[in-house]
Amino acid sequence: MNTKLLLENLRNIPDFPKPGIQFKDVSTLFKDPACLKVMADELEQRYRDKHISKVVGIESRGFVIGAILADRLGAGFVMCRKPGKLPGATFKATYLKEYGWDTIEIHEDAISPEDTVLIHDDLLATGGSMQAACDLVARFHPRAIFVSSLIELRMEGLDGRSVLNADIPVDTLLTVYG
Repeated sequence: MNTKLLLENLRNIPDFPKPGIQFKDVSTLFKDPACLKVMADELEQRYRDKHISKVVGIESRGFVIGAILADRLGAGFVMCRKPGKLPGATFKATYLKEYGWDTIEIHEDAISPEDTVLIHDDLLATGGSMQAACDLVARFHPRAIFVSSLIELRMEGLDGRSVLNADIPVDTLLTVYG
């Protein structure tokens, strides 16, 4: 994987969305065709033999690579969205993130016990949204759950990996220390 290319194209935006937050903007990775290809190729290779039948993307940046990955793996794509965005009956989970509380929802009929699920998001920081998504997916009792993110932030006060269930494999493309 071309880690150097990805790190060179990852944009940092200080004090967004509030003072003290160093926002890692992956939109610069999505707009660059070489970066997009590197990320999609690498994730496809990592999950090709896991028999993934559903990819769950967490709103909203998790939709981009999540949908690409679902297509490449021959899997269905499921959206995990903010409240009120999904039209059918939903399960919901509330979680604490780096700068406040949030809630995500998933359709009640999105996953079956026969599915093997990959949950994908752009960033693993506090682990709140990822653990909430894991909790939602676990309600369906799938065969297996995997977790992936493009970036894992490792700095004081941020250890999202430690918040996640120890029995769920977690994989990231880039680890950013600060």
